[in-house]
Amino acid sequence: MVSRRTLFKVFGIGALGGLITYSRFKKPSPSFYQQDSLSLPLILTKPKSVVVIGAGLAGLACAYELSQRGFEVTLLEKSSNLGGKIASWTINVGSNSFKMEHGFHGFFPQYYNLNKIVSELNIENNFRSLGFYSVLFADEKYNYKPENFYPSHSAFPWNIIDLAVWSDNRLQWGINISKLSHWQVFKEITGFKIPNSFERLDHLSVIDWSKIGFPQGLYDLYFLPFARSTLNAPDILSAGELLQFFHFYFFGNPEGLAFNGTKDDMGTSLVNPIITAIENNRGKIITEAHISKIICESNKIISLNYQQGNEGTNTPFKVEKNRFLSQKNETYYGSGDRLFLETEQQVIGLRCTHQGCTVKKQENGTFLCPCHGAVYDKNGKVVKGPAEKDLSHYKTVEKDDTSVNLISDKASENTNSQTLAADYYVIATDVPGIQHLWSKIEGENSEILTQKIEQLAVADPFAVARFWFDQDFDWEYSNFTSLSGYKLTDSITLYHRIQTQFIEWAKKTGGSVVELHAYCYKEKDFPTQENLLQTFEQELYEIVPQLSQANVLHRELVNQKNFSGYPPNSYENRPETSTEIDNLFLAGDWVKMPFPCGLMERAVSSGLLAANALLEKEGLQRRILLTVNQGIKLI
Repeated sequence: MVSRRTLFKVFGIGALGGLITYSRFKKPSPSFYQQDSLSLPLILTKPKSVVVIGAGLAGLACAYELSQRGFEVTLLEKSSNLGGKIASWTINVGSNSFKMEHGFHGFFPQYYNLNKIVSELNIENNFRSLGFYSVLFADEKYNYKPENFYPSHSAFPWNIIDLAVWSDNRLQWGINISKLSHWQVFKEITGFKIPNSFERLDHLSVIDWSKIGFPQGLYDLYFLPFARSTLNAPDILSAGELLQFFHFYFFGNPEGLAFNGTKDDMGTSLVNPIITAIENNRGKIITEAHISKIICESNKIISLNYQQGNEGTNTPFKVEKNRFLSQKNETYYGSGDRLFLETEQQVIGLRCTHQGCTVKKQENGTFLCPCHGAVYDKNGKVVKGPAEKDLSHYKTVEKDDTSVNLISDKASENTNSQTLAADYYVIATDVPGIQHLWSKIEGENSEILTQKIEQLAVADPFAVARFWFDQDFDWEYSNFTSLSGYKLTDSITLYHRIQTQFIEWAKKTGGSVVELHAYCYKEKDFPTQENLLQTFEQELYEIVPQLSQANVLHRELVNQKNFSGYPPNSYENRPETSTEIDNLFLAGDWVKMPFPCGLMERAVSSGLLAANALLEKEGLQRRILLTVNQGIKLI
């Protein structure tokens, strides 16, 4: 048994001041990252324009703040859907229409900057509490009981004591206070600070760090599930980044691990209200905008050119070779739902035109969609629905051993190029997006910044499978539950108990809607979406045996490779918000963040940092930014 006395010894709490600061009875307040001491003007007094490229959370947050301050904002998004990784789109299931997403997102209390925007928009009622949070472990791999986390409103060390009280696995934590390596582990996880912790640990992967002397039980029970929740696999995730993540979500967080989910889809609940606020402040939003050229002169961005429309743009794009699928006479490029097949005759995009799954080539040369059964002939022409449009074709512009530059074969039909000029520019795309845009800059450029952007990493792909069943089932855990020890699956979400659209459907039909999420799987293990769907379904029946007796009414798959990677030795060379180009700023969860944050809060905070940089240039009051308190120095 880990006693309270032992816990105090392990964490080195020996000073009365520390006990008072982190009291059970007085929850610490968030830390201020940016707060101007002077009272400066809030609104521009002269016209200024800004182009924000990318309408994910980072771009939306930046555009929202600047539009509130009087900037003339133009928001460009290459997709027809706004929101990036929190976008929603309509799907049909029988005679019903639903909104589909990229996977469940939790809204934690310590998302101070994101939650402040929610409050300003007066949309708190768009969210509901999930009450508590569970972690389940695969029986065949671990001999651990389920873990349940509840709201505690306690900071360190009381949150650890609460965890010991709640945990049925406390005797398996493996803590040995006589081992120096265990003391070193706890010094790091309780004393996290930027940049000091990165200087010590960024050169190690999580796996390498765990081998130095990590208590095995703590690693299995808490650090491994949380590591995968970063959307980065432990073998290629920086130990410094994991410490930041763990500190933000637990050790430095006095709010508890319970969180909210949206009552409706993310687009309805969050994206649309932000868009409405931007448009109400005369912001302009352009979707399906493909940037073909960015002009840089005298250390400033002068203008950019873009074409609108997802079909037939004149803008080539680069795709990496897929070494797991390529064969002698067939070369595959890309991954997930952005996969292309090059044969001796043609290049075909393998994204099904029905709902976006990736079709697979059959032995007879046809292409089959694993999700809904659409069939295309060897040239990509629809043979069998539900798809109605043929697969897209592309021309090769340039090719080497590792990648290819492609352009739509309809490119010559599109000549609607437009020029856009502004005082400021913010690039708030994902990593593939910023690297693509950087290749479009013409004129002067910074070699140092170019090197930083080119070395940005993309994490292993993620996949989301959502199933509609004709039966419900018993479930004693949280409606969003993390899973550990399965070959593919990292979490399960019971949508028919969270979101209104599915709750109502389940009441009418007696059915259920369940989503499984794989955060960072290895492509060599699951090279096709057929492999993904089969494994997801097999593991779902292991997780919920009752569903093996139910009928699958419908399935949806989301499969992409565009999450930011945080590999060892990447922190120091990450681009920052302000750049060497005077009027260009960067936002996204891949920029170097000066305070602890993670996932959606990291994206939003980066967008607000970029907005603050522009506000400072114009002599305006910066937005107050908050974060959790950083670490405690052990005695």
